[in-house]
Parts: sequence; structure tokens; C-alpha cells
Amino acid sequence: MKDIGLVGVPFSGKSTLFTALTRAGAKGGTASQAVATVPDPRVETLATMERSKKIVHAQVRFTDVPGGTSSAHGIAQLREMDALAIVVRAFGGDAKPAAELAEVTADLILADMAVVDSAVKKAEKRARGKASADVDALARARDALHGEQLLRDAGLTKDEEKELRAIAPLTLRPWVVVANLEEGTEVPPELPEGTVGVWAAIEAETAEMEPEEARALLDEFGVHEPGLDGVVHASYRALDLITFLTTGEDETRAWEVRRGAKAPEAAGAIHTDLERGFIRAEVISFDDLVAAGSMEASKHKGLIRVEGKDYVVQEGDVMHVRFAV
Repeated sequence: MKDIGLVGVPFSGKSTLFTALTRAGAKGGTASQAVATVPDPRVETLATMERSKKIVHAQVRFTDVPGGTSSAHGIAQLREMDALAIVVRAFGGDAKPAAELAEVTADLILADMAVVDSAVKKAEKRARGKASADVDALARARDALHGEQLLRDAGLTKDEEKELRAIAPLTLRPWVVVANLEEGTEVPPELPEGTVGVWAAIEAETAEMEPEEARALLDEFGVHEPGLDGVVHASYRALDLITFLTTGEDETRAWEVRRGAKAPEAAGAIHTDLERGFIRAEVISFDDLVAAGSMEASKHKGLIRVEGKDYVVQEGDVMHVRFAV
């Protein structure tokens, strides 16, 4: 499960967004967390087809961090997140969403600058003048930050990024920008491409409703994709994740894995024993399985492929792992 931290300037509406996204109200004074289901209609389709007794969607955890970039505690909590959702206010006549985004970005750069400057001094002291990979990586990061550049845009190598993991830089994290919109408006053009627009106030009103009632009300307002869907899907893209599925009589389940992962790694997402004892994976695409009508029909038609350890998992693969431990 991936953790996404909500961050924004005061009155950006991030706590309202938290309520809208998670159907849980933010509690003052402490970080509020809520686990939300990742919407994926393929799970229900497979469960119906295979008459599964249980359905399990992928999940994501949202954290509304009080104080955000204005407190050391908030910064420390944000460093524990896999990705950040930067919320900007785009409602009201005095809204300046691009300026808010610039302000949060500057705060995150300054926060990283403080830890990197300190880490450089410590690393240089340990190295005692000798060549050191961590000193080089930290020095490059320091120069980028002092040049007001995000670390993810600094051209760091994978090895250099690895050297920086211990200090968990915020500007190396994937970001999603969320525009908190007024009813009937769209994302302002001055915000970056890929910004997700959410009518947070309207969606927060539906948080206590039954799903069908909430859906009907949102449809009346023209909200065709709930804010949760948009933010989660954008976060998945930012984290470079894909979904594969498992299905059967007992359970149909969606699993997350990084894009480019090979079959044993995907097996490990299910259970470490499956990765350790991986033999092969029996794979069929979701579309092919649905077209066939069932796993049994897919087998009879020869649609299920046998893939080995070098197979790169694709979005929507339905897998059955064979293993021995």
C-alpha cells in the first residue's frame, strides 16, 4: 500500500479534500490517515465471472498532515510518504493557485536544502578528503537545491538517488497537483499539465451518504469522475505503478506493482514465498479473459500463456503463480 501526503498552504482546502477523498473527517492536532479503495471495475467483473467469495481492491492511504511545510513535525511526516498531493485553492475571486504552488514548492526545496546541507558536512567529515559516492551525490543535490531546482529534475543517476534515500528528500518524491475548484469550473490554465481538478466542497457533502445516493447527487452536479478516482489514478501514474489481478472461486484481488517489474517481483507482492520459490506464471490479459468468458474457457481455448522469470508484467494481466518452497 502506498502513502500519499496531502500538503497545501492554510485555507487551500486540503482537509476538505481529505474528507471528500476518504469519507473520513480530518481530526485537528494529529495527522489524519484513512485507507481508501482504488476504484477498478475489472475486479467486480472478474469476481462475477468466477463467482468469487471475496473481493479485494488495491488500496492507498491518504495522510492529512497538520502544519504541513510550516512545521518540523509536518515535514518529518511528509518524508515518510511515497508521494505528495499538493492542494491549491482555485476557488474564489482572490484565488492564486499558481502562487500557492510556487510557495509550497519553495518550502519543500528549503526543507530539503536544510537536510542536504547538514548531510554534506557529515559525509565530508566521514570521508576525510577521500573520494566518496555519498559526498558526490549530496554535493550535486546541494547545488541543485541552491539553484532552486527540484531534485527529481536535477538529472541525478539511479546510484546518486540511492545515496540520497537515507535523508528522504521531498523534491525527489513524485508529486500530484490538485486544484480545489469551485462548482462548475475547470483547472486554471496556469497550473501544470496533469493537474487534477476536484470540486472538494461538493464531494465532501456526499461523504456521509450511501454510495448510490452520493453518485446520483454528484451526477446532478456534473461530477462524472469522483475526486478519489482522479487523484488516485494521477498518483498511480506519478508513482509509475500498474495493476495486475488474481481471480478464482475464493477471491478476486487487485495488486499494485511498479511498471517494468518482472513476474517474480509481482509474485512477491502477493507473498514473499511466491517470489522466493517462483517457477512460472500463467498469464492472460483481462480483455482476453473477459472475451473467453471464464478461466476454464480460456484454458480450453489455449489463451493462457506460461511465462518465466524474465516476463515483464503488463497492466491488467491476470496471473496465477506456480511456486515451490
